[in-house]
Amino acid sequence: QVQLVESGGGLVQAGGSLRLSCAASGLTFSTYAMGWFRQAPEKEREFVSAISWTGGSIHHADSVKGRFTISRDNAKNTVYLQMDNLKLEDTAVYFCVAQTKWPMGSWSRGDYWGQGTQVTVSS
Repeated sequence: QVQLVESGGGLVQAGGSLRLSCAASGLTFSTYAMGWFRQAPEKEREFVSAISWTGGSIHHADSVKGRFTISRDNAKNTVYLQMDNLKLEDTAVYFCVAQTKWPMGSWSRGDYWGQGTQVTVSS
């Protein structure tokens, strides 16, 4: 049974930082591209960032470029999203996604999804 468990969300002031983690189990982690999507209230789900199987390729949405960093540790079956200089518009539920195909982007449906972790940015 595949599980993706996100953690690290919370409440932070604008300009602050958070680090999200996603621990994967039940799959061969190094054969999956990993990514993050988010969904704000009353908005459609949107792509945030993705990283290829070995971490050699990375893709960020324009809205987070220069502020968010995605990384992975295949030895720990974990993917991370470092979020710096957070803005009010980053408030959303953040979902971890795994899929075998690369690249991953806004068009991706993903093979497996986590339950999500709430990120709230306050002024």
